[in-house]
Amino acid sequence: MRKREQTNKLYSNEVRKEAVRLHEEDNWTYKQITEKYGIQDKDRVRKWVYKFRKQGEYGLLDNRGRREEYIDKDRYNQQLQRENRVLKKCLEIWKREV
Repeated sequence: MRKREQTNKLYSNEVRKEAVRLHEEDNWTYKQITEKYGIQDKDRVRKWVYKFRKQGEYGLLDNRGRREEYIDKDRYNQQLQRENRVLKKCLEIWKREV
């Protein structure tokens, strides 16, 4: 017999955030959330809540196909860009004073 074909359903970030918010703030059960949004996998919401508690909103993003090294490089680049903006502002202030 052939295995039953399984389709992976994608859920938007808004649905994920709202599901986590309902569980965290409004104390909805996982079953209530899965029924409201038609989520087939009962443990899916539980995994979203776990990732949210561990990584924040970043944990809810769909990062399939991206390696951690790329993600870490992106964060490092963003940090450097913030530092550059601050240093440029400091340089402008220093030039005005001199």
